[in-house]
Amino acid sequence: MKRFVCLLLLFSLCVSAQDDTQTNDNPDAKMLRSIYDLSLTEGQCYENLNDLCCNIGGRLSGSKEAEMAVEWAKKKLEGFADTVFLQPVMVPHWVRGEAEEAEILFSDGSVVETHICALGFSIATPAEGLTAEVVEVFSLEEVAQLKPEEVEGKIVLFNRPMDPKHIDTFHAYSGCVDQRSSGASEAAPHGAAAVLVRSMNLRQDDLPHTGVQRYKDGVKKIPSAAISTNGASFLSEALKIDPKLKVRIKMNCQNFPDVLSYNVIADIKGSKYPDELLMVSGHLDSWDTGEGAHDDGAGTVHAMEVLRMMKVMKYEPEHTIRCVLYMNEENGPNGAIEYAKVTKELGWNHRMALESDRGGFSPRGFTFDGMDDVPDKMLATVSQWKGLFEPFHIHIFDKGFGGVDIGLMRDQGVPLIGFLPDPQRYFDYHHAPNDNMDAVNERELELGAAAIMSLVYLLDQHLEEEGR
Repeated sequence: MKRFVCLLLLFSLCVSAQDDTQTNDNPDAKMLRSIYDLSLTEGQCYENLNDLCCNIGGRLSGSKEAEMAVEWAKKKLEGFADTVFLQPVMVPHWVRGEAEEAEILFSDGSVVETHICALGFSIATPAEGLTAEVVEVFSLEEVAQLKPEEVEGKIVLFNRPMDPKHIDTFHAYSGCVDQRSSGASEAAPHGAAAVLVRSMNLRQDDLPHTGVQRYKDGVKKIPSAAISTNGASFLSEALKIDPKLKVRIKMNCQNFPDVLSYNVIADIKGSKYPDELLMVSGHLDSWDTGEGAHDDGAGTVHAMEVLRMMKVMKYEPEHTIRCVLYMNEENGPNGAIEYAKVTKELGWNHRMALESDRGGFSPRGFTFDGMDDVPDKMLATVSQWKGLFEPFHIHIFDKGFGGVDIGLMRDQGVPLIGFLPDPQRYFDYHHAPNDNMDAVNERELELGAAAIMSLVYLLDQHLEEEGR
């Protein structure tokens, strides 16, 4: 017992010594420690996210909720930014309507209900619904290989699952999302009446995951819906037993003309380089089936929190720190297109753009993107600070995807940085009805804000050392 107590004491002293070593002599280490302390004890990320999710809810572009979110963000940012302004942008206005219905009709007369949701921009079914036999495929190419009579008048079930062998779940997502985005336009020319797409989700559950799909010009539009992973698996097995079964779906969605909305932009003016921008961003819109907590309420409050913590800490940045909350990432990205266009027209000088759009999970690091050797240069700069991030378990610094919205500035030579939280649970909630406030861990969310703020601080202090 005595030996155990001694070992425990020794371990405690080692941990304490390690913490002291990180902060004793290095001013940057001290600053990062202060950032994390503030975020973990006085952070407002979680409070703001709760306000956004529970008092406004899902914020699909063109909706009343999206309009409310713009006003909410503007008011919040005015409390700690030097300037706040709204950037007008025209956005799509697609409405889901009444809850979708779906049921599997077996040849023996039995009926089993299943869970679906319309995909973005889908047209509605007839008012009474649409009933048809089902043909199952696992790729876009497979539809073209079927005989006309195998597709004509049927519902095509695209049932390729996400590959669980990928450690990075975003690779699994990219390996099958084409069936959601293009399935309807690939099946329609072969006579399909509608499509059902297996939800982009690694686990088996009853939650259909929506998302955008695009109709090709000149191709007949047919109803397009996501079916839950449980529903897709059940239907696949049922077809083996009863190939002549039918599925009835009913969807009430509508497309309306574009409406006016806004990107929300806020700045803290730089003391030394006011015309050079270090940008943090997320997207304010979300899908409508849940509250948009992880996608992208978390990114929204992360970006806002960077500016708020600077004001609380009385930190005066050398560069202008800009927060951009984009509108219409989910079924756009019109907000990003408009921001990139105005950036080019007005000559806004972005020294870097960072995006948080992978949820509010535990931070793991950052990915770097851009034209030519831009990501290599930025990665070389940031890699010098790996030791500063180690005490906070931030360890991934690599080339990779920056983000959908900031990606529109890639051809302008802007260094792009993607915030990288742990990806394992993200697709449990992505575009699903359970992407709600109760899915977010307060501490993980605050750690993410601290990680982003820490990187922005280091870039603000040391970019000029790397040459202009």
